[in-house]
Amino acid sequence: MTPTRSGFAIALLAALAAGPAMLRGQPVERSEPLPSQLEGVGIDEKLDGRLPLDLPFVDHDGRSVKLGDYFDGRRPVILSLNYYKCPMLCGLVLNGMVDGLKQIDWVPGQQFRLVTVSFDPVETHQLAFLKRRSYLEYYAKPEAAAGWSFLTGRAPSTQAILDATGFRIRWDEDRREWAHAAALIVCTPDGRISRYLYGVMFEPKTLRLSLVEASEGKIGTTMDRILLFCFHYDGEGYALHAMNLVRAGAALTLTVTALFLAYWWRREAVRRARLSAPAA
Repeated sequence: MTPTRSGFAIALLAALAAGPAMLRGQPVERSEPLPSQLEGVGIDEKLDGRLPLDLPFVDHDGRSVKLGDYFDGRRPVILSLNYYKCPMLCGLVLNGMVDGLKQIDWVPGQQFRLVTVSFDPVETHQLAFLKRRSYLEYYAKPEAAAGWSFLTGRAPSTQAILDATGFRIRWDEDRREWAHAAALIVCTPDGRISRYLYGVMFEPKTLRLSLVEASEGKIGTTMDRILLFCFHYDGEGYALHAMNLVRAGAALTLTVTALFLAYWWRREAVRRARLSAPAA
């Protein structure tokens, strides 16, 4: 099936609590618990962490490969961790990535590589083949085929790459789905994590600059820690943790207000000091 944009709203199933602490990447107190199905799900950033390049996988054509086969020391790599039977979010992440990449002049296989890995150890290379074919059609750049690989692997390999990238996922037995966060991982040519890009929409400039930084071996910092979590579609839409978004807006408003008041108070203090100064 050719991937298409979903006709229903993209939802934030859980947003990290808001405000300056979120921007600093620090844990934030929550007044209400996460849904039990999302406990333990998230991403622990491992910037500058080295990927285990010797991990064995199977590519979309059924060939035995190693993760390191896609790191040539010259070109950066965008690594996406998904599972191919994901009912919604994984498709949105890949759609968003392709939409952004279509608008830059870099092409997979030339200036960079794309590697998509299924973290579900029961998925097969046949499924990876079909998923890759549909996304290459969506990309609509034939030359991209040389630079985008879809991999599957056994549990030791899939767990090792999750651990190395800080992805914490959870299997929901009732719904037979994986709960996981939405992000792309931009890696340096020698296999180090340069930057995490969160969400399901990726600005072309952000993608290109992230690739340029990674190609130069630079390690970025992630300011936006709002994560999307794939859980389940209930027939009407994904649930939105509105209170977290309210906190984000409130924290931003308070910060801006505080800065304005500080500026105004300082200006007033200077003005009063001038008025009270004795005339020369």
